[in-house]
Amino acid sequence: MTDAPSTHSEITHIDVRVLPPFERHPQIFGTLHTLAPGKVLHITSDHEPRPLQYQLETALPGKFSWEYLEQGPEVWRVEITRLDAGCDCCCGSH
Repeated sequence: MTDAPSTHSEITHIDVRVLPPFERHPQIFGTLHTLAPGKVLHITSDHEPRPLQYQLETALPGKFSWEYLEQGPEVWRVEITRLDAGCDCCCGSH
């Protein structure tokens, strides 16, 4: 048996249902900026997170993939994966 961490244990999770609304997107984007290529963030929400998806696609186009794991009506779960697409600063480097 090895001591190497499982990839499943390396998945970061944010449950926005327990956060005040004004903290949700800043915490999500702060976490996304720290993800290495290939790493994953799971988000659990009590509402359709489409505005977050639009904001992500506008602010960081081509940097992340978005996949629904569960689509309501009471709980939405999304998997966001960091793609290997250059830096996320405003320099325009890809």
